[in-house]
Amino acid sequence: MTSAGARITVLLADDNLLVREGVRALLRVAGDVDVVATAEDYDGLVAQAVEHRPQVVVTDIRMPPRFADEGIEAAKEVRKRLPGTGIVVLSQYDDPEYAVALLAQGAAGYAYLLKERVADGDRLARAVREVAAGGSMLDPEIVQALVAPARGGAGLSADEERLLTMVAEGRAVKAMAANLRSTPEAVDHAVEELFLHLARDASSGVRGALERLRRLHTAILEREEQGETLTRLLPSGLADKLRDDPGAVARTDRLIVTVLMSDVRGYSGIAERADPSSLARQLNAHRRAMNGAILDQGGTVMQYVGDAVMAVFGAPFPQADHAERALQAAHDMHRRQAAVDTQWAAEGLEPFGMGIGLSTGEVAAALLGSDERLEYTLVGDIVNLAQRLQDLARPAGTTVASAATAAAAPAWTFQRLDPVRVKGRDAAVTACRVLAPAATPDEVEEYTR
Repeated sequence: MTSAGARITVLLADDNLLVREGVRALLRVAGDVDVVATAEDYDGLVAQAVEHRPQVVVTDIRMPPRFADEGIEAAKEVRKRLPGTGIVVLSQYDDPEYAVALLAQGAAGYAYLLKERVADGDRLARAVREVAAGGSMLDPEIVQALVAPARGGAGLSADEERLLTMVAEGRAVKAMAANLRSTPEAVDHAVEELFLHLARDASSGVRGALERLRRLHTAILEREEQGETLTRLLPSGLADKLRDDPGAVARTDRLIVTVLMSDVRGYSGIAERADPSSLARQLNAHRRAMNGAILDQGGTVMQYVGDAVMAVFGAPFPQADHAERALQAAHDMHRRQAAVDTQWAAEGLEPFGMGIGLSTGEVAAALLGSDERLEYTLVGDIVNLAQRLQDLARPAGTTVASAATAAAAPAWTFQRLDPVRVKGRDAAVTACRVLAPAATPDEVEEYTR
């Protein structure tokens, strides 16, 4: 969710000039959306996204060069490079199968709209706002296509009709529970009972629709289970903050924090060479290791998409030693990944060498959301700087910190780097390669050769 008065930046991608300009006009009417760039093919979409860093990408499915699914593939690449970017897919296909498959990817921040109806009301603008806040959205006509065949002549009650529609919309169980003023456990049981009701009366034609709904519900449950696993690992800071300070939802805090950004070097090449099932297993092991390192130091994971992670130390609750905690977490992330890489080597799997960037300074931190969704957001230059410093963290296994981070951690040893200009900064940036806490002379010599 964007804060009051905030504007959402959008990259618009479609190979048809008339469509691009028509969609641009619709977004202009929204009042809170700025189209910062356009693209007409895969390469252009990725390049413009990297340059402009939009909050949302609105894209067609089929674009040059193959006119297959370049829009979707480019959007996935953008999400990898810019975690948290919302994706609105515009399609001329009203087949529910594709929409279910899209939402079953397990990544929040996707919307699927039919091109022929994007001009209806403020549908497109609502989708942009929804994915900018990390939500997901299906075109109402797709929802009806999912619901109508399954509903059939089952004689559903008003409550069952309402529940069926929410399932077809891809709503999470917690969101449904909040809407129905119930518990997630009770809602999950009610959904299972609903499916049993539908299945008892299902004809052969309805069974296909019922199966689509089951797959969508299963995908949402799996997505929630992944989120619950992270929630169990993460400190309960966000929940505690809401319980102890209900006014925090509407307030923006100014905090001094340290932001951590990491990225696996050469991941695209690894993914190209690896068996998909093996790669999925590697990603799971990588995430477990990285989460453990961050959470052991009291950090909060802000974004975790593919191989990239963004974490913060010093929020939502202030930590006087946030810089030291972030440095120790980065040190431990490299150590844990090295241990995982050793295990993988015995299986013939490629290692995940990482670069990590750390930046310390002031941010505006807002706890935004509603009963159905909550998102914790950081706004400030140091977030972008952490990303730039991560780019400088080479070779793999290196951590680069800002001068402010180094100054806040006197017990650590750093190698000062030559000033360098980074994108988005007028003045050159002074950064430091992190050696180790109380590094030995031999360690310093090794890093400075």
